[in-house]
Amino acid sequence: MTVDILPGCEPFSHHGNSSGVLVVHGFTGNPVTVRAIGVRAAEAGYSVELPRLAGHGTTVEDMITTTWADWSRDALEAYDTLSARCDRVAVVGLSMGGALGARVAEVRPTVAGCVLINPVVKALPGELLEGIRQLLEAGVHTAESIGSDIKKASADNAGYDATPLAPVLSLSEGLETVNEHLAAITAPILLISSREDHVVTSDNGDELVARVSGPIERVWLENSYHVATMDNDQQLVESLTLDFLARVLS
Repeated sequence: MTVDILPGCEPFSHHGNSSGVLVVHGFTGNPVTVRAIGVRAAEAGYSVELPRLAGHGTTVEDMITTTWADWSRDALEAYDTLSARCDRVAVVGLSMGGALGARVAEVRPTVAGCVLINPVVKALPGELLEGIRQLLEAGVHTAESIGSDIKKASADNAGYDATPLAPVLSLSEGLETVNEHLAAITAPILLISSREDHVVTSDNGDELVARVSGPIERVWLENSYHVATMDNDQQLVESLTLDFLARVLS
C-alpha cells in the first residue's frame, strides 16, 4: 500500500561535484529537520543525498511496521549511491541519523568524515525497554511524542505527534550494534552537542569521544535543544558543518 508523504518531508538529492555528502535525519523525524544542511551543501557544490527513512514523514502507523534494518539499509544505500559517483563522501546525521552515520562509518571505511549532531549511540536503559514491552503486551502501541525538542518557538519540524513503541525496541537493538563497533570508526568526526537536550543525554557524545579511533572535535551549543539543526544555533551548526566538509572533502 502506498502511503502519502507529508508536505516538505520528501527526500532531497542533488548532483554536484565529485565530493558527496550524505545527510540523515532522526527517529520519528523527517528530511525537514536537516534539509537546510543538505541545501547548503548542494549550494557549496557538493553532491547530496538526503533520504527519507522508511516509515518517516508519513504516518505513525506506517512507522510502526519498520525497524532498524530498514533505516540502516536506507542510509547505506544512499551512501553507496553517492560513492558510485563521487571520489569522497562525508556523512552528516542528527540524533538517530548520527547513529546511522556512525554505522555507515563502521562498515564503510571509505567515509571521509562525519558530522554528528546530538547523536545517540548508546542502547536505551533496560527499565525503559521493559516498560515499553509491558505497554505493547497491554495493547498500547504509541507514547508521547519525542520529536519536537526545539527551544526556538517558531520552528516546526513536521514531526509525528506520537512515538511508535515497537520501533523504539528495534532502535535500541541497532544502537547496541553501533556501540559495539565504535572503535572501527577512523574517519574524523565533528561532534556537535547541545548543552540542554531533553531527548539524548550528553553521555552519548562522551561515548564517542572515548571510543572512536579517529580524530574527534566536540563543539557545544548554548542556545539550542535536541533538534539543533532548526533551533537558535542553526546558522552556527550549518557553518561548522560546511567548514568541516571543506576540510575533509578537499
